[in-house]
Amino acid sequence: MHSSFNWYKLKGQVSPCPKRLPLSMIVVAWLGGTIATGTLAIFGSSIELVMILGSFGASCLLIFAYPASPFAQPRNVIGGHFIATFTGLAFMTLFGIHWWSMASAVGTAIALMLLFRMPHPPAGSNPLIVMLGGVNWSFLITPTLLGSIVLVMVALVYNNLGQDRQYPTYWW
Repeated sequence: MHSSFNWYKLKGQVSPCPKRLPLSMIVVAWLGGTIATGTLAIFGSSIELVMILGSFGASCLLIFAYPASPFAQPRNVIGGHFIATFTGLAFMTLFGIHWWSMASAVGTAIALMLLFRMPHPPAGSNPLIVMLGGVNWSFLITPTLLGSIVLVMVALVYNNLGQDRQYPTYWW
């Protein structure tokens, strides 16, 4: 039996490793992630709702370190999180929590984010977060929708403070 898998490809080195971001950008990303997460925590505490979703940490990396990335744009952040969480909730409701329903929910969330042109890689974990947490449908609103909107609002202010930064690069 002939295998079409080429083990040589595992060697890598098709491209060099990208250079490290300048220290100033690392500080900007650190501060942005800190402010955004702190804002979610303080806001959630003040209204007595959980506003933090595990995948929001990875969203902060994109939004504040790579704000020009298509994955960091508002439609992708908000839409991607919404689509992926909705998918996780739908699969959990329809099929329960099993290895195959988790796998199918992640694959379906990826396909739907791509279909609707709203891919946001951190949101790919949302179906797993939904199922492992056994959350209810209100999770779609808080923390998912409201939290992702707050992240984008913080990014709109923070990422437009300097002369050399602009966010977003597009809305729709």
